[in-house]
Amino acid sequence: MGNCHTVGPNEALVVSGGCCGSDYKQYVFGGWAWAWWCISDTQRISLEIMTLQPRCEDVETAEGVALTVTGVAQVKIMTEKELLAVACEQFLGKNVQDIKNVVLQTLEGHLRSILGTLTVEQIYQDRDQFAKLVREVAAPDVGRMGIEILSFTIKDVYDKVDYLSSLGKTQTAVVQRDADIGVAEAERDAGIREAECKKEMLDVKFMADTKIADSKRAFELQKSAFSEEVNIKTAEAQLAYELQGAREQQKIRQEEIEIEVVQRKKQIAVEAQEILRTDKELIATVRRPAEAEAHRIQQIAEGEKVKQVLLAQAEAEKIRKLGEAEAAVIEAMGTAEAERMKLKAEAYQKYGDAAKMALVLEALPQIAAKIAAPLTKVDEIVVLSGDNSKVTSEVNRLLAELPASVHALTGVDLAKIPLIKKATSAQA
Repeated sequence: MGNCHTVGPNEALVVSGGCCGSDYKQYVFGGWAWAWWCISDTQRISLEIMTLQPRCEDVETAEGVALTVTGVAQVKIMTEKELLAVACEQFLGKNVQDIKNVVLQTLEGHLRSILGTLTVEQIYQDRDQFAKLVREVAAPDVGRMGIEILSFTIKDVYDKVDYLSSLGKTQTAVVQRDADIGVAEAERDAGIREAECKKEMLDVKFMADTKIADSKRAFELQKSAFSEEVNIKTAEAQLAYELQGAREQQKIRQEEIEIEVVQRKKQIAVEAQEILRTDKELIATVRRPAEAEAHRIQQIAEGEKVKQVLLAQAEAEKIRKLGEAEAAVIEAMGTAEAERMKLKAEAYQKYGDAAKMALVLEALPQIAAKIAAPLTKVDEIVVLSGDNSKVTSEVNRLLAELPASVHALTGVDLAKIPLIKKATSAQA
C-alpha cells in the first residue's frame, strides 16, 4: 500500500525507489504522485523565485581603478524534466538559503571577472550592457545547475578614490559648457523660430478662426434644424400624449359610467325590493286598516249623502212651492195692475185732454219738489235788489213762463185751462 501525494505549482515533488530495487524517479510539480510505503522516498524542492544581491568590493577594472559594484538577480529552478532532474541531483535536501549561496557565489565570480575586462566609463555609462554581459556569461554555468537567470541589473557602482566623482566633474563642466553654448544657440534659434511660429500661429489662428466661424455657423444652423425637428417631435409627442391621455380619461370615464350604471341598477333593484317590502308592509299596516276605515266612512258618507239629497229635495220642493205661490201673487197683482191701467187708459181716452191735464197737474208738485230739492240745503236766500216792485215783477215773470215750459216738456198747453188762462191774463 502507499499514499497519494499532491504538490502545488510553486514546488516540485520527487518520488524515488520502487519494487525490486527500481531506480525510477518521478518528478511532479502542480499535480500528484503515488508513493509506496517503505520502498518509495518522497522529497520536495521549491520552484519559487529567489532574489540575490551579488556584491564585488574593490575590484580593479581594466584601467586599475578599484570599484565596488552591487547587482540584483532573480533566479529560479527550471521545470524542464532534464534540467529539473539536474537541479534535484545538486540541491535536493538543501534549503533555499543554501541554494541561494551557491548561485550567489557563481554570479559574484562572473561579475568580478567581467569587471576586470571593462573600463570605468563602460561600466558607469552603460550599465544595461554591463548587466547583459554578466547575464550572458553566467547563464551557462548556472544553467548546468538547473538554475535560470530571469533578470540581472546593476544596482550601484562607486569607488573609494573619488574617481567617479572627478570624472563626473569633468563631464559636468563639459556638459555645462556645451549646455551654455546650446542655450545661446537655442535662444537664438528660439527667437527666430518664435517669430516664425508667431507668423505661422497667426496664419493658423486666422484659418482656425475662419474654420471655427464656419463650423460654428454650420453648428448653429444644424442646431436650429435639430431644435426645430426636436420641437416638432416634442409637440407631436405632447399632442399624442395629451390625445392618449384624453382617450384614457374617456375610457376611465366610460368605465366609471358603466360602474355607476351597474351600481344604479343594483341600487334600483334594492330600492325596488325595498318598495315591494314597504308596499307589503303598508298594505298590512296601513292600507288594510285604511280601506276598512274608508269603507266605513264611505258608508257613513253615502248615508249622509242620501240624507242631504232628501233634505235638498225637500228644500227644493219648499222653494218651488213658495215660488209658485209668489208667482201666483205676482200674477194676480200684475193682472190687477194691468186691469187698473187698462181702466185708467180707458178713462184717459174717454176724457181726452182733460185727463192728460189732470196727470200733468198731479205731477207738477213732484216736479217742483225735485227742482227745489237743492234749495232745501240752503239756510238763507238773500235777494239783492233796491226795489221791492222789482222782486215782485221777477216772480210774476217766472210764473208767466211756466205754462210755456210745461208745454215744451209735455206738449200740454196750460194756457187753455180757464183758471190758469185767467191768472195769466191778470198777470199780463
